[in-house]
Amino acid sequence: MEIAAGVFKARCLKLMDRVAQTHEEITITKRGKPVARLVPVEPAPERPLFGYLRGKGEIRGDIVAPTGETWEAE
Repeated sequence: MEIAAGVFKARCLKLMDRVAQTHEEITITKRGKPVARLVPVEPAPERPLFGYLRGKGEIRGDIVAPTGETWEAE
């Protein structure tokens, strides 16, 4: 569907609702030339919580060896 920019401006909210319901794209024209497209947003797939941060961390050096720091525990 194509619609002139002036008409789109007057009916913007109704057209956005229509696109959300019907998933139909609307091309907005200015002086007969396409300048923008109104398209529906597809929801992002849900990612499971388990394993969400996998691959985000990084181990640098030996995490088990003593650090050489002296502690005053008592």
